[in-house]
Amino acid sequence: MGKIALLVSREEMIYQAHNILQEKNYEIGEMRVIKTEDTVSEARQSIANGASIIIARGLQASLIKQYTDIPVVEIVITAQEMALLVSKAKQILKKDNPVLGVVGFKNMFCDMSYFDIIYGIEMRTYFAEKGDLLEDMARQAVRDEVDLIIGGDTAVGIAGKAGMPSLFLSNTEDSMRNALSMAESVDYAMGVEKRNAAQIETLLDYSFNGVARLDASGNIVDINAIMEDILEKKKEEILLKTATEVFPELLGDPFCQVLQYGKESYSLFMEINRTSVFAIVAPVVIEKKVEGAILTCHRMKRRQNKGHDLKGKNHLRGAVALGEFSDLLQESGRMQDCLRIARLYALSEKTVFITGEAGTEKQLLAQCIHNAGLHKEGPFVNISCEGLGEEAQYDMIFGDKGAVVQAKGGSLLIEDVQALTKANQYRLYQLIRHKHRLGRDGQRYAGTDLRIMVTSPAPFSAMAQEGTFRRELYYLLSGLVVEIPSLRERKEDLEHKIRETLRDCCEHYSRYHVLTKGAFQALLDYPWNGNLIQVENFCERLILTAEKRSLDEAFVERLLSEMYPGEGEEKSFNDFVREQEAPYPIEAREIRDTLLKLGGSREKTAKELGISKATLWRKMKKYHLE
Repeated sequence: MGKIALLVSREEMIYQAHNILQEKNYEIGEMRVIKTEDTVSEARQSIANGASIIIARGLQASLIKQYTDIPVVEIVITAQEMALLVSKAKQILKKDNPVLGVVGFKNMFCDMSYFDIIYGIEMRTYFAEKGDLLEDMARQAVRDEVDLIIGGDTAVGIAGKAGMPSLFLSNTEDSMRNALSMAESVDYAMGVEKRNAAQIETLLDYSFNGVARLDASGNIVDINAIMEDILEKKKEEILLKTATEVFPELLGDPFCQVLQYGKESYSLFMEINRTSVFAIVAPVVIEKKVEGAILTCHRMKRRQNKGHDLKGKNHLRGAVALGEFSDLLQESGRMQDCLRIARLYALSEKTVFITGEAGTEKQLLAQCIHNAGLHKEGPFVNISCEGLGEEAQYDMIFGDKGAVVQAKGGSLLIEDVQALTKANQYRLYQLIRHKHRLGRDGQRYAGTDLRIMVTSPAPFSAMAQEGTFRRELYYLLSGLVVEIPSLRERKEDLEHKIRETLRDCCEHYSRYHVLTKGAFQALLDYPWNGNLIQVENFCERLILTAEKRSLDEAFVERLLSEMYPGEGEEKSFNDFVREQEAPYPIEAREIRDTLLKLGGSREKTAKELGISKATLWRKMKKYHLE
């Protein structure tokens, strides 16, 4: 707590303060009687002694405020004290409706608006705006020939020289008690402000991001050490410069909207001294008025290669499997069943066929099977057949320096196996069935020891029936089959993936966004034909383009339709009935009937059903009720 000094012009005011301190122990550092002509020097002495607040009255208080920068609490005459002075004045004058002149500073007095009516007097006030005008106000009261002057030492002295009755503006313990209480409140507020300032300073000093505080005009008023490091400049070189001068990328309308209209936030990428940073500008709004902004700069993380520190792995040409079964999403029962089968297949040396939609964990699951199998100490090589001709496929897989040779002693994953040409399908059959690698000239290279795994987006039974896929290879691959269910079939995994990806994106870009309940439900209802890949890329764009902390259903659905036009549209009612083999849903009938009843008004229908308009729109779209 700070030190409070009481500086007054009369000894009786010191006595009053002593009496009050018997009732409550205010933190008073010193109490002194001072002369008005010595006010400023006395106040400066108290400040030198450690005073942080001064209590004073009248001209002395005015002088201290004028010539020092310390908080001053003024002793204000209460209504009860003023009433006592008016009563004494009437006793002295002994006349009806006397004219009383009150001389001083306005903030010394209580509200006296109705004193004339209440006490049967005419009260005239002579308030000085500055200390050197106080004598002029007192002389004006004399010239106006008031019956009596009420004021401090200056006013009483001038009234005495003019032979005019006067009363010294004495106070009781009430006004002193109020002043002491006010000083204590001011001291508490100053302490809170100091603590807040210290906390902000600590946040700035220990933040892992560069932080700059801007005033309402966009000038930089403070930066932390991390920002100095990013800018490669000292704070003194930056302060009071405009943010757009230091960060030219901020030039433009979005930054102006933050400062002028309090737009929730503005984010962008910047290149500062060969460092890529993700910047966010957020407004500081107090009582709906923009008082400034906070600019944070987050250094982009450099991704590290997980394989560098692995032991017991083959690092030849990057042939290493990083995946473990624990890395896979497995909150849902469907995925748990899938992984249970995959773990069993890992014990075998036979070929495993992994199938699933685009964006599912086919390659990761193959790595898991490799790391749980007998060939885990050997290399893991994966290739794709898609888009290659017969010769290119041969060289990549069966050539003298092909994947079969590189994967010896380990596992070979052939992705998009359905794209193999007929000749290379035969070579793959020979490799799996007889452990032979066939050369171009038909020469057989025996003794190839490796585990084969293949992937395809869907089973190729139809291709085998049409003759585009060799039947013997089809039957050979149809043994150990693992089908990875899509994310839309694994609601628990989908929910976990969305939450995890959004959290990682917010952490990576040092942002904070939350989805409303409707927005999150919209994501759960979306088909996600691209599965994990689609979820990750959508969440990345969602966080980067978000302009508000809270992201609602309308924003999410607008972004989905923009990124994947037509992909999220629901099937018609006939398709729905045919696929679900169920009657028209009760919810759909209720929405349809309510719309008909209310003349098609979406706003009234949403209110009637107790849902938002955005939710109603989504359900209408779902049940093909547009």
